[in-house]
Amino acid sequence: MSSLSSSTSAIIGGVPTVTLDVPISAVFLSLYLAGAILHISIFTTNRRRGHKFFMTWLLNVFCIIRVVTCSMRIAWATTPKNPSLAIAAQIFNNAGIIIVYIVNLIFSQRIFRAKKPQLGWNKALGLAFNAIYCLIVGTLIMGITVLVISINTTNVRTLQSIRDVTLASATFILVVAILPFIIVMVAYLKPTPCSQESFGTGSMAAKSLVVLSSTCLAIIIAGFKAGTSWQPARLAPDPAWYHSKPAFYCFNFVLEVIILAIFLLSRVDKRLHVPDHCKSPGDYSRLGPDKTEEGDKDQDYYRRKG
Repeated sequence: MSSLSSSTSAIIGGVPTVTLDVPISAVFLSLYLAGAILHISIFTTNRRRGHKFFMTWLLNVFCIIRVVTCSMRIAWATTPKNPSLAIAAQIFNNAGIIIVYIVNLIFSQRIFRAKKPQLGWNKALGLAFNAIYCLIVGTLIMGITVLVISINTTNVRTLQSIRDVTLASATFILVVAILPFIIVMVAYLKPTPCSQESFGTGSMAAKSLVVLSSTCLAIIIAGFKAGTSWQPARLAPDPAWYHSKPAFYCFNFVLEVIILAIFLLSRVDKRLHVPDHCKSPGDYSRLGPDKTEEGDKDQDYYRRKG
């Protein structure tokens, strides 16, 4: 991402305009708002039935962040010379998608634990996942910090340090986006049917297809952000193709909406749900819906729904 400290630097998507960006942003705002309503409705319905699925709430938060992102972009279009709106729009744009990367990572970990329980529940591997989540949060905070600093400095050394941090952050996030793909692929290496477990509804192949589809789209988003970050800065009068508005919307909002649609239509709250209190190999099966009174209600509910 180009620094916003200089008005002569080209930025991804350019400075929004009322005639073009406001109507486009309004459409996406409506889509994200619909996504937020659907996810929170699913979450509250499931919670009343005792069916806990925290990822639905996370996806609701993501949709809300995107509603704010689109609102900020609309506001920025009406007052293009307001630096506060510009930085707020950039912060929300960069922050939101992190939630999708985390959700994909959690889903891939569940598939891995079901396919390879002994390795998947290894304490060292669990600590590694927790470390990755902490690094993601740290990277997000670091990225927001340098973005704010870049607005208020013209010092060459400071700007170079900011660029170094930006490149490191974008590259790390790309690696995080790729990880779920690798994890699912490794889960299918040297299958051991005797020890495999099941969770949620539907086949393991269908679960994997949902996660891999979402992950591939997320990789494109993260790859675009990382790739553009590594490109040399361009002047505003001479932007590259990736600075264009079509590139901005297609490689961000369009792909994100498709990911949300995949999660909603595939009902990940059922398909990728795991029992509470799972801590060791065998818990997915031992604590599954068919092992509890509450789970019996869930199973009957899903059968009636068809």
